[in-house]
Amino acid sequence: MKVDIVTPDGVLFSGEVEAVAVPGVNGDFMILNHHAPIISILQKGNIRLIGENITIEDELADKFTLKKEEIILPIQSGTVEAKNNKVIILAE
Repeated sequence: MKVDIVTPDGVLFSGEVEAVAVPGVNGDFMILNHHAPIISILQKGNIRLIGENITIEDELADKFTLKKEEIILPIQSGTVEAKNNKVIILAE
């Protein structure tokens, strides 16, 4: 599925992933392909992008923690919208 992560500084990530986990205000939850449409507020925590061959631009690498088949981005707050296999995250 396509994921875009946008901050006040610009686009941090835009690419294909297998799953994305986000820190919702009622607890962390994961979004997979064909997830029901959802809009949620995010709280302080980590966004986890999960999948093989996920790439990020070199100049943004210091904002992420890189693990095997997983990229972690800490956030302070934000919103997430998922619909039709596209996830848009607005984060601070």
